[in-house]
Amino acid sequence: MTISTHVLDAVTGTPAAGVAVTLLDAGYAVRSEGLTDDDGRISRVAEALPTGVYRLRFDTGAYFARLGTPAFYPEVTVTFEIVDATAHHHVPLLLSPYAYSTYRGS
Repeated sequence: MTISTHVLDAVTGTPAAGVAVTLLDAGYAVRSEGLTDDDGRISRVAEALPTGVYRLRFDTGAYFARLGTPAFYPEVTVTFEIVDATAHHHVPLLLSPYAYSTYRGS
C-alpha cells in the first residue's frame, strides 16, 4: 500500500511546488511529512500503513504567502479511509486562494 498526492494551482494552471504536506493518523499523530516537488507531487507520502482513517494536511497558507497571494484557507485537510491495505491511494488537490477540490485519484 502506498499513498501519493498531487497539488495543482487552479489559478495558474501549474503544479503547486513546495507545498508542505503532513500525513496524520486517526489520533492526529504525524506519520510522515514532505514537500511537493516541482511537478506538485509527492510520489510516496507513506507506505505499509494499516487500514484506518488518515488525514493529509496541506499548508496552503505558506504556499500562497510565498506567492504574495491573499488566501482564505490557511490549510486544507483531506480525511480519507483506507479499507484495502494492499491498494495504492492517490489524493489529488486542486487549489485556489478561495476554493479547493479533491477526489480519489488512481
